[in-house]
Amino acid sequence: MDPEPEPTGDALFATRRAKLERLVASGGTAYPSRVPRTHAIAAALSLVDADDVPPVDVAGRLLSLRRMGKTSFAHLDDGSGRIQLFLNANELGEAAYRHALELLDVGDLISAGGPLFRTKTGEPSVRVHRWTMAAKALRPLPEKWHGLQDPELRFRQRYLDLIANAAVRGRFRARAAIVRALRRVLDGRGFLEVETPTLQPLHGGGAAHPFVTQYAALDQPYYLRIADELYLKRLLVGGFDRVYEICKDFRNEGIDTSHSPEFTMLEAYQAYADLSDMLELTETLVAEAARAVGGDTRVRFGEELLDFTPPWRRVTYRDALLAAAGVDLYDSAGSSTEALRTAAARHHVTIAPQASRAKILDELMKRLVEPTFVQPTQLTRHPYETTPLAKRAADDARFVDRFEPFVLGIELGNAYAELNDPLDQRARMEEQARALATGEADAHPLDEDFLRALEHGMPPAGGMGLGIDRLTMVLTGTPNIREVILFPQLRSHA
Repeated sequence: MDPEPEPTGDALFATRRAKLERLVASGGTAYPSRVPRTHAIAAALSLVDADDVPPVDVAGRLLSLRRMGKTSFAHLDDGSGRIQLFLNANELGEAAYRHALELLDVGDLISAGGPLFRTKTGEPSVRVHRWTMAAKALRPLPEKWHGLQDPELRFRQRYLDLIANAAVRGRFRARAAIVRALRRVLDGRGFLEVETPTLQPLHGGGAAHPFVTQYAALDQPYYLRIADELYLKRLLVGGFDRVYEICKDFRNEGIDTSHSPEFTMLEAYQAYADLSDMLELTETLVAEAARAVGGDTRVRFGEELLDFTPPWRRVTYRDALLAAAGVDLYDSAGSSTEALRTAAARHHVTIAPQASRAKILDELMKRLVEPTFVQPTQLTRHPYETTPLAKRAADDARFVDRFEPFVLGIELGNAYAELNDPLDQRARMEEQARALATGEADAHPLDEDFLRALEHGMPPAGGMGLGIDRLTMVLTGTPNIREVILFPQLRSHA
Protein backbone atom coordinates (compact mmCIF):
# COMPACT_ATOMS: atom_id res chain seq x y z
CA MET A 1 0.00 0.00 0.00
CA ASP A 2 1.29 3.45 -0.88
CA PRO A 3 2.03 5.68 2.11
CA GLU A 4 -0.32 8.58 2.74
CA PRO A 5 0.91 11.75 1.05
CA GLU A 6 2.42 14.41 3.25
CA PRO A 7 0.09 17.38 3.71
CA THR A 8 0.91 20.28 1.42
CA GLY A 9 1.54 23.82 2.56
CA ASP A 10 -2.02 24.80 1.60
CA ALA A 11 -3.46 21.87 3.56
CA LEU A 12 -1.40 22.72 6.65
CA PHE A 13 -2.48 26.35 6.41
CA ALA A 14 -6.13 25.28 6.20
CA THR A 15 -5.76 22.93 9.18
CA ARG A 16 -4.19 25.61 11.33
CA ARG A 17 -6.77 28.17 10.30
CA ALA A 18 -9.53 25.75 11.29
CA LYS A 19 -7.93 25.45 14.74
CA LEU A 20 -7.85 29.23 15.00
CA GLU A 21 -11.56 29.38 14.18
CA ARG A 22 -12.34 26.72 16.80
CA LEU A 23 -10.40 28.71 19.38
CA VAL A 24 -12.38 31.86 18.58
CA ALA A 25 -15.68 29.95 18.52
CA SER A 26 -14.95 28.63 22.03
CA GLY A 27 -14.68 32.20 23.32
CA GLY A 28 -10.90 32.53 23.15
CA THR A 29 -8.74 34.88 21.14
CA ALA A 30 -5.82 33.94 18.94
CA TYR A 31 -4.13 37.34 19.03
CA PRO A 32 -4.62 39.00 22.43
CA SER A 33 -3.11 42.38 23.25
CA ARG A 34 -1.34 40.97 26.29
CA VAL A 35 -0.62 37.58 27.86
CA PRO A 36 0.73 36.67 31.32
CA ARG A 37 4.54 36.80 31.49
CA THR A 38 6.37 37.21 34.78
CA HIS A 39 9.81 36.01 33.68
CA ALA A 40 11.94 35.67 30.58
CA ILE A 41 12.83 32.02 30.15
CA ALA A 42 16.49 32.68 31.01
CA ALA A 43 15.38 34.21 34.30
CA ALA A 44 13.05 31.30 35.00
CA LEU A 45 15.83 28.79 34.33
CA SER A 46 18.01 30.54 36.91
CA LEU A 47 15.32 29.95 39.56
CA VAL A 48 14.65 26.25 38.99
CA ASP A 49 16.77 25.10 41.92
CA ALA A 50 15.96 27.99 44.25
CA ASP A 51 13.82 27.55 47.36
CA ASP A 52 10.30 28.96 47.74
CA VAL A 53 9.99 30.26 44.19
CA PRO A 54 6.41 31.27 43.34
CA PRO A 55 4.85 29.97 40.12
CA VAL A 56 6.04 31.67 36.95
CA ASP A 57 4.45 32.63 33.65
CA VAL A 58 6.70 32.37 30.61
CA ALA A 59 5.92 33.15 26.98
CA GLY A 60 7.51 32.20 23.70
CA ARG A 61 7.30 29.99 20.64
CA LEU A 62 6.51 26.28 20.76
CA LEU A 63 9.41 24.47 19.12
CA SER A 64 8.22 20.94 19.89
CA LEU A 65 5.08 19.22 21.13
CA ARG A 66 4.93 15.52 22.07
CA ARG A 67 1.43 14.23 22.79
CA MET A 68 1.56 11.17 25.07
CA GLY A 69 -1.92 10.35 26.38
CA LYS A 70 -2.60 12.03 29.71
CA THR A 71 0.84 13.69 29.76
CA SER A 72 2.49 15.76 27.04
CA PHE A 73 5.77 17.62 26.74
CA ALA A 74 6.67 20.74 24.80
CA HIS A 75 9.61 23.09 24.47
CA LEU A 76 9.16 26.85 24.61
CA ASP A 77 11.74 29.38 23.37
CA ASP A 78 11.65 33.16 23.83
CA GLY A 79 15.07 34.08 22.48
CA SER A 80 16.62 34.29 25.94
CA GLY A 81 16.43 30.54 26.50
CA ARG A 82 14.44 27.34 26.11
CA ILE A 83 12.43 25.49 28.75
CA GLN A 84 10.33 22.33 28.81
CA LEU A 85 6.59 22.49 29.45
CA PHE A 86 5.02 19.58 31.33
CA LEU A 87 1.30 19.28 30.57
CA ASN A 88 -0.78 16.78 32.54
CA ALA A 89 -4.53 16.24 32.27
CA ASN A 90 -5.00 15.90 36.03
CA GLU A 91 -3.13 19.11 36.86
CA LEU A 92 -4.28 21.23 33.95
CA GLY A 93 -7.82 19.86 33.96
CA GLU A 94 -9.26 17.48 31.39
CA ALA A 95 -10.99 20.18 29.35
CA ALA A 96 -8.02 22.57 29.28
CA TYR A 97 -5.65 19.71 28.50
CA ARG A 98 -7.81 18.47 25.62
CA HIS A 99 -8.21 22.06 24.41
CA ALA A 100 -4.42 22.46 24.32
CA LEU A 101 -3.81 19.24 22.40
CA GLU A 102 -6.52 20.03 19.87
CA LEU A 103 -5.56 23.65 19.20
CA LEU A 104 -1.79 23.95 19.64
CA ASP A 105 0.78 23.48 16.88
CA VAL A 106 4.53 23.75 16.77
CA GLY A 107 5.30 27.37 15.92
CA ASP A 108 2.48 28.88 17.98
CA LEU A 109 3.33 31.63 20.44
CA ILE A 110 1.85 30.93 23.87
CA SER A 111 2.04 31.86 27.53
CA ALA A 112 2.28 29.03 30.05
CA GLY A 113 2.22 29.29 33.83
CA GLY A 114 2.89 27.09 36.81
CA PRO A 115 5.58 26.00 39.27
CA LEU A 116 9.15 25.27 38.23
CA PHE A 117 10.65 21.84 38.78
CA ARG A 118 13.10 19.33 37.34
CA THR A 119 11.96 16.11 35.70
CA LYS A 120 13.42 12.74 36.66
CA THR A 121 16.01 13.27 33.92
CA GLY A 122 16.95 16.64 35.44
CA GLU A 123 15.44 18.84 32.74
CA PRO A 124 14.21 22.27 33.94
CA SER A 125 10.46 22.43 33.34
CA VAL A 126 7.26 24.33 34.04
CA ARG A 127 4.41 22.24 35.43
CA VAL A 128 1.69 23.91 33.38
CA HIS A 129 -1.41 24.93 35.34
CA ARG A 130 -2.63 27.48 32.76
CA TRP A 131 -1.89 28.47 29.19
CA THR A 132 -2.94 31.23 26.79
CA MET A 133 -2.52 31.61 23.07
CA ALA A 134 -0.36 34.65 22.29
CA ALA A 135 -0.37 34.33 18.48
CA LYS A 136 -1.60 31.41 16.40
CA ALA A 137 0.92 30.49 13.67
CA LEU A 138 -0.90 29.72 10.42
CA ARG A 139 2.23 28.52 8.66
CA PRO A 140 4.49 25.72 9.95
CA LEU A 141 8.13 26.18 10.83
CA PRO A 142 10.77 24.65 8.53
CA GLU A 143 11.45 21.00 9.24
CA LYS A 144 14.17 20.98 11.89
CA TRP A 145 17.00 19.33 9.97
CA HIS A 146 16.17 19.76 6.28
CA GLY A 147 13.76 22.64 5.88
CA LEU A 148 15.86 25.80 5.90
CA GLN A 149 19.24 25.04 4.36
CA ASP A 150 19.03 27.02 1.12
CA PRO A 151 21.01 30.26 1.70
CA GLU A 152 18.83 32.44 -0.51
CA LEU A 153 15.65 31.22 1.21
CA ARG A 154 17.28 31.93 4.57
CA PHE A 155 18.07 35.50 3.47
CA ARG A 156 14.60 36.07 1.99
CA GLN A 157 12.83 34.70 5.06
CA ARG A 158 15.26 35.81 7.73
CA TYR A 159 12.53 35.59 10.37
CA LEU A 160 12.45 31.80 9.87
CA ASP A 161 16.24 31.65 9.81
CA LEU A 162 16.32 33.38 13.19
CA ILE A 163 13.73 31.00 14.64
CA ALA A 164 15.48 27.90 13.33
CA ASN A 165 19.15 28.77 13.87
CA ALA A 166 20.46 29.85 17.25
CA ALA A 167 23.87 30.55 15.69
CA VAL A 168 22.31 33.15 13.41
CA ARG A 169 20.64 34.88 16.36
CA GLY A 170 23.98 34.82 18.16
CA ARG A 171 25.72 36.40 15.19
CA PHE A 172 23.39 39.39 15.19
CA ARG A 173 23.69 39.77 18.93
CA ALA A 174 27.46 39.85 18.37
CA ARG A 175 26.98 42.55 15.75
CA ALA A 176 25.04 44.65 18.24
CA ALA A 177 27.81 44.12 20.81
CA ILE A 178 30.38 45.30 18.25
CA VAL A 179 28.47 48.52 17.60
CA ARG A 180 28.06 49.14 21.34
CA ALA A 181 31.80 48.65 21.85
CA LEU A 182 32.64 51.12 19.08
CA ARG A 183 30.31 53.71 20.55
CA ARG A 184 31.67 53.10 24.05
CA VAL A 185 35.25 53.83 22.93
CA LEU A 186 34.33 56.94 20.96
CA ASP A 187 31.94 58.33 23.57
CA GLY A 188 34.60 57.72 26.22
CA ARG A 189 37.04 59.85 24.25
CA GLY A 190 34.67 62.78 23.92
CA PHE A 191 33.45 62.21 20.37
CA LEU A 192 30.00 63.57 19.53
CA GLU A 193 27.68 61.27 17.59
CA VAL A 194 25.95 63.16 14.78
CA GLU A 195 23.68 62.57 11.80
CA THR A 196 24.34 63.81 8.27
CA PRO A 197 22.14 63.63 5.15
CA THR A 198 21.40 60.31 3.50
CA LEU A 199 20.06 62.14 0.44
CA GLN A 200 22.73 64.42 -0.99
CA PRO A 201 22.86 66.78 -3.99
CA LEU A 202 26.39 65.55 -4.83
CA HIS A 203 27.91 62.11 -4.34
CA GLY A 204 31.20 62.96 -2.64
CA GLY A 205 33.55 61.38 -0.14
CA GLY A 206 34.38 58.16 -1.98
CA ALA A 207 35.17 56.63 -5.35
CA ALA A 208 31.95 54.81 -6.24
CA HIS A 209 28.89 54.69 -8.49
CA PRO A 210 25.94 56.32 -6.69
CA PHE A 211 22.26 55.43 -6.56
CA VAL A 212 20.31 58.26 -8.19
CA THR A 213 16.83 59.41 -7.22
CA GLN A 214 14.62 62.42 -7.92
CA TYR A 215 13.77 64.86 -5.17
CA ALA A 216 10.21 65.83 -6.15
CA ALA A 217 9.88 68.83 -3.81
CA LEU A 218 13.13 70.36 -5.10
CA ASP A 219 12.68 69.13 -8.69
CA GLN A 220 16.27 67.96 -9.03
CA PRO A 221 18.27 64.74 -8.94
CA TYR A 222 19.68 63.58 -5.61
CA TYR A 223 21.97 60.75 -4.60
CA LEU A 224 22.00 58.22 -1.80
CA ARG A 225 25.20 58.96 0.05
CA ILE A 226 28.30 56.96 -0.78
CA ALA A 227 30.06 58.39 2.29
CA ASP A 228 29.44 61.00 4.98
CA GLU A 229 32.99 62.35 4.95
CA LEU A 230 32.41 65.79 3.44
CA TYR A 231 29.57 66.64 5.82
CA LEU A 232 31.54 65.51 8.87
CA LYS A 233 34.44 67.72 7.79
CA ARG A 234 32.05 70.66 7.54
CA LEU A 235 31.33 70.05 11.22
CA LEU A 236 35.06 70.37 12.00
CA VAL A 237 34.96 73.73 10.24
CA GLY A 238 31.92 74.61 12.35
CA GLY A 239 33.76 74.02 15.62
CA PHE A 240 33.00 70.45 16.65
CA ASP A 241 36.43 68.96 17.23
CA ARG A 242 35.50 65.25 17.58
CA VAL A 243 32.56 63.80 15.65
CA TYR A 244 31.44 60.39 14.48
CA GLU A 245 28.54 58.79 12.67
CA ILE A 246 27.36 55.20 12.26
CA CYS A 247 25.14 55.10 9.21
CA LYS A 248 24.07 53.36 6.01
CA ASP A 249 26.02 54.13 2.85
CA PHE A 250 25.03 53.07 -0.66
CA ARG A 251 27.18 52.23 -3.67
CA ASN A 252 25.54 51.06 -6.88
CA GLU A 253 28.12 48.41 -7.61
CA GLY A 254 28.61 44.66 -7.55
CA ILE A 255 27.62 42.11 -4.93
CA ASP A 256 30.00 39.42 -3.72
CA THR A 257 31.02 37.80 -0.46
CA SER A 258 32.57 41.02 0.90
CA HIS A 259 30.58 43.71 -0.96
CA SER A 260 27.01 44.84 -0.43
CA PRO A 261 25.60 47.93 -2.20
CA GLU A 262 23.92 48.89 1.08
CA PHE A 263 26.33 48.76 4.01
CA THR A 264 26.98 50.26 7.44
CA MET A 265 29.97 52.49 8.14
CA LEU A 266 31.51 54.16 11.13
CA GLU A 267 33.33 57.40 10.29
CA ALA A 268 35.11 59.51 12.92
CA TYR A 269 37.02 62.80 12.62
CA GLN A 270 39.23 64.45 15.20
CA ALA A 271 40.61 67.98 14.98
CA TYR A 272 44.28 68.48 15.83
CA ALA A 273 44.97 64.76 15.37
CA ASP A 274 47.29 63.16 12.84
CA LEU A 275 47.71 59.77 11.19
CA SER A 276 49.37 58.20 14.23
CA ASP A 277 46.34 59.14 16.33
CA MET A 278 44.06 57.49 13.78
CA LEU A 279 46.20 54.34 13.74
CA GLU A 280 45.92 54.06 17.50
CA LEU A 281 42.18 54.81 17.46
CA THR A 282 41.41 52.31 14.70
CA GLU A 283 43.35 49.48 16.31
CA THR A 284 41.80 50.21 19.71
CA LEU A 285 38.30 50.20 18.23
CA VAL A 286 38.81 46.83 16.54
CA ALA A 287 40.48 45.31 19.61
CA GLU A 288 37.62 46.42 21.86
CA ALA A 289 35.07 45.10 19.37
CA ALA A 290 36.86 41.74 19.40
CA ARG A 291 36.77 41.68 23.20
CA ALA A 292 33.05 42.49 23.13
CA VAL A 293 32.39 39.42 20.99
CA GLY A 294 34.74 36.83 22.45
CA GLY A 295 36.45 38.35 25.46
CA ASP A 296 39.86 38.39 23.74
CA THR A 297 41.75 40.26 21.02
CA ARG A 298 42.54 36.93 19.39
CA VAL A 299 39.80 35.63 17.12
CA ARG A 300 39.45 32.27 15.40
CA PHE A 301 38.42 32.41 11.73
CA GLY A 302 38.46 28.92 10.24
CA GLU A 303 42.02 27.68 10.62
CA GLU A 304 43.43 31.17 11.25
CA LEU A 305 43.97 32.59 14.71
CA LEU A 306 43.84 36.34 14.11
CA ASP A 307 45.55 38.59 16.63
CA PHE A 308 44.11 42.11 16.84
CA THR A 309 46.33 43.16 19.73
CA PRO A 310 47.79 46.61 18.90
CA PRO A 311 50.07 47.53 17.27
CA TRP A 312 49.44 45.71 14.01
CA ARG A 313 51.95 45.03 11.26
CA ARG A 314 52.67 48.05 9.03
CA VAL A 315 53.66 47.85 5.35
CA THR A 316 53.99 50.67 2.83
CA TYR A 317 52.09 50.69 -0.45
CA ARG A 318 55.35 50.94 -2.37
CA ASP A 319 56.98 47.98 -0.61
CA ALA A 320 53.86 45.83 -0.89
CA LEU A 321 53.50 46.42 -4.64
CA LEU A 322 57.21 45.82 -5.22
CA ALA A 323 57.05 42.49 -3.37
CA ALA A 324 53.89 41.28 -5.11
CA ALA A 325 54.27 42.63 -8.65
CA GLY A 326 57.95 43.45 -8.99
CA VAL A 327 57.07 47.08 -9.70
CA ASP A 328 58.71 50.05 -7.99
CA LEU A 329 56.36 52.98 -8.32
CA TYR A 330 59.08 55.57 -8.25
CA ASP A 331 62.04 54.30 -10.21
CA SER A 332 62.55 55.08 -13.88
CA ALA A 333 61.46 51.61 -15.02
CA GLY A 334 58.28 51.25 -13.02
CA SER A 335 56.85 54.71 -12.56
CA SER A 336 55.09 55.29 -15.88
CA THR A 337 51.48 54.40 -16.54
CA GLU A 338 52.61 52.20 -19.41
CA ALA A 339 54.97 50.29 -17.12
CA LEU A 340 52.06 49.64 -14.76
CA ARG A 341 49.95 48.36 -17.67
CA THR A 342 52.78 46.02 -18.62
CA ALA A 343 53.02 44.72 -15.06
CA ALA A 344 49.27 44.17 -14.99
CA ALA A 345 49.39 42.17 -18.21
CA ARG A 346 52.31 40.12 -16.90
CA HIS A 347 50.24 39.15 -13.85
CA HIS A 348 47.00 38.63 -15.83
CA VAL A 349 45.24 41.62 -14.26
CA THR A 350 42.65 43.05 -16.64
CA ILE A 351 42.83 46.82 -17.05
CA ALA A 352 40.33 48.95 -19.00
CA PRO A 353 41.92 50.86 -21.92
CA GLN A 354 40.91 54.25 -20.51
CA ALA A 355 41.94 53.47 -16.92
CA SER A 356 43.93 56.16 -15.13
CA ARG A 357 47.19 55.52 -13.29
CA ALA A 358 45.27 55.54 -9.99
CA LYS A 359 42.78 52.99 -11.31
CA ILE A 360 45.57 50.69 -12.53
CA LEU A 361 47.26 50.87 -9.14
CA ASP A 362 43.98 50.04 -7.44
CA GLU A 363 43.47 46.95 -9.61
CA LEU A 364 47.03 45.74 -9.04
CA MET A 365 46.64 46.11 -5.29
CA LYS A 366 43.27 44.35 -5.20
CA ARG A 367 44.45 41.40 -7.26
CA LEU A 368 48.05 40.94 -6.13
CA VAL A 369 48.64 42.58 -2.77
CA GLU A 370 45.52 42.65 -0.62
CA PRO A 371 44.99 38.86 -0.61
CA THR A 372 48.39 38.47 1.10
CA PHE A 373 47.28 40.45 4.18
CA VAL A 374 45.96 37.63 6.37
CA GLN A 375 46.89 38.82 9.87
CA PRO A 376 45.80 42.38 10.77
CA THR A 377 47.92 44.73 8.66
CA GLN A 378 48.01 48.48 8.08
CA LEU A 379 48.79 49.47 4.48
CA THR A 380 50.38 52.94 4.60
CA ARG A 381 51.79 55.75 2.42
CA HIS A 382 49.56 55.58 -0.64
CA PRO A 383 50.45 57.41 -3.87
CA TYR A 384 48.82 60.85 -3.80
CA GLU A 385 46.82 60.31 -6.99
CA THR A 386 44.86 57.46 -5.38
CA THR A 387 43.43 59.62 -2.59
CA PRO A 388 41.89 62.99 -3.50
CA LEU A 389 40.91 63.92 0.07
CA ALA A 390 44.10 63.14 2.02
CA LYS A 391 47.00 65.40 2.99
CA ARG A 392 50.33 64.84 1.24
CA ALA A 393 53.11 63.35 3.35
CA ALA A 394 55.34 66.06 4.78
CA ASP A 395 58.53 64.19 3.87
CA ASP A 396 57.57 63.18 0.31
CA ALA A 397 54.80 64.85 -1.69
CA ARG A 398 54.41 61.78 -3.93
CA PHE A 399 52.60 60.06 -1.05
CA VAL A 400 49.67 60.88 1.19
CA ASP A 401 49.18 60.33 4.91
CA ARG A 402 46.75 57.44 4.65
CA PHE A 403 46.38 53.89 5.86
CA GLU A 404 43.98 51.02 5.21
CA PRO A 405 43.46 48.20 7.76
CA PHE A 406 43.32 44.71 6.24
CA VAL A 407 42.71 41.22 7.58
CA LEU A 408 42.12 37.99 5.65
CA GLY A 409 42.60 40.02 2.47
CA ILE A 410 39.57 42.15 3.38
CA GLU A 411 39.79 45.92 3.66
CA LEU A 412 38.15 46.86 6.96
CA GLY A 413 38.33 50.61 6.54
CA ASN A 414 40.32 53.68 5.65
CA ALA A 415 41.99 56.62 7.39
CA TYR A 416 43.70 59.89 6.42
CA ALA A 417 45.43 62.90 7.69
CA GLU A 418 42.71 65.07 6.21
CA LEU A 419 43.50 67.56 3.48
CA ASN A 420 42.61 71.03 4.73
CA ASP A 421 44.41 73.20 2.14
CA PRO A 422 41.50 74.60 0.10
CA LEU A 423 43.67 75.39 -2.93
CA ASP A 424 45.18 71.91 -3.08
CA GLN A 425 41.73 70.40 -2.52
CA ARG A 426 40.26 72.49 -5.35
CA ALA A 427 42.99 71.38 -7.74
CA ARG A 428 42.39 67.73 -6.89
CA MET A 429 38.61 68.04 -7.15
CA GLU A 430 38.94 69.75 -10.52
CA GLU A 431 41.14 66.88 -11.70
CA GLN A 432 38.50 64.43 -10.45
CA ALA A 433 35.74 66.39 -12.18
CA ARG A 434 37.63 66.16 -15.47
CA ALA A 435 37.94 62.39 -14.99
CA LEU A 436 34.21 62.21 -14.27
CA ALA A 437 33.48 64.16 -17.45
CA THR A 438 35.56 61.74 -19.53
CA GLY A 439 33.69 58.69 -18.30
CA GLU A 440 35.33 57.63 -15.01
CA ALA A 441 32.00 57.14 -13.27
CA ASP A 442 33.39 56.69 -9.75
CA ALA A 443 35.42 59.91 -9.75
CA HIS A 444 34.50 62.72 -7.34
CA PRO A 445 32.30 65.60 -8.51
CA LEU A 446 33.32 69.18 -7.78
CA ASP A 447 31.69 70.27 -4.51
CA GLU A 448 31.80 74.07 -4.33
CA ASP A 449 30.08 74.25 -0.95
CA PHE A 450 32.64 71.91 0.60
CA LEU A 451 35.47 73.96 -0.91
CA ARG A 452 33.84 77.13 0.45
CA ALA A 453 33.79 75.53 3.90
CA LEU A 454 37.51 74.70 3.66
CA GLU A 455 38.21 78.29 2.65
CA HIS A 456 36.87 79.34 6.05
CA GLY A 457 39.55 77.15 7.63
CA MET A 458 39.42 73.54 8.80
CA PRO A 459 41.82 72.56 11.60
CA PRO A 460 44.40 69.87 10.91
CA ALA A 461 42.57 66.62 11.53
CA GLY A 462 42.62 62.88 11.29
CA GLY A 463 39.71 60.87 9.98
CA MET A 464 38.95 57.16 9.89
CA GLY A 465 36.24 54.79 8.73
CA LEU A 466 35.40 51.18 9.56
CA GLY A 467 32.98 48.92 7.72
CA ILE A 468 30.66 47.46 10.36
CA ASP A 469 29.52 44.59 8.15
CA ARG A 470 33.03 43.44 7.29
CA LEU A 471 34.22 43.87 10.86
CA THR A 472 31.33 41.69 11.99
CA MET A 473 32.24 39.07 9.39
CA VAL A 474 35.79 38.85 10.66
CA LEU A 475 34.96 38.86 14.37
CA THR A 476 32.22 36.22 14.04
CA GLY A 477 34.07 33.90 11.64
CA THR A 478 31.56 34.52 8.85
CA PRO A 479 32.76 34.27 5.23
CA ASN A 480 29.78 35.96 3.52
CA ILE A 481 28.69 39.56 4.10
CA ARG A 482 25.03 38.70 3.57
CA GLU A 483 25.22 36.49 6.67
CA VAL A 484 25.86 39.56 8.86
CA ILE A 485 23.14 41.78 7.33
CA LEU A 486 19.70 41.02 8.71
CA PHE A 487 17.86 41.68 5.47
CA PRO A 488 20.30 41.67 2.54
CA GLN A 489 19.03 42.86 -0.83
CA LEU A 490 18.17 40.07 -3.28
CA ARG A 491 16.86 39.91 -6.81
CA SER A 492 13.06 39.96 -6.80
CA HIS A 493 11.22 36.83 -7.86
CA ALA A 494 9.77 37.08 -11.36
